[in-house]
Amino acid sequence: MSNDQSQLGDLVAERVAPKKDTPKLYKVVLMNDDYSTMEFVVLVLEGVFHKSPAEAYRVMMQVHRLGSGVAGVYPWEVAETKVETVTKMAKDASYPLRAVTEEA
Repeated sequence: MSNDQSQLGDLVAERVAPKKDTPKLYKVVLMNDDYSTMEFVVLVLEGVFHKSPAEAYRVMMQVHRLGSGVAGVYPWEVAETKVETVTKMAKDASYPLRAVTEEA
């Protein structure tokens, strides 16, 4: 009998798997303004966030009526990339549309 077995007696040592943490998620929120057209916001939601036309319209109306709307929830790196893409699209189209990240 080996020294390890005598110390453990009848107990069986279990191998513990390392615990994987799920990454924190962040909301990408579109902010309302008085200049970006509804059509442009729908275009952004369909193109950048891969929303269906109906879902894009729903989120656009939420932005229009409530002042902001959640376009999607992603890990931090993806959320930041989406914000940068929206900012560039808006700037290229001469709209002040803003997107921000918030912890989900």
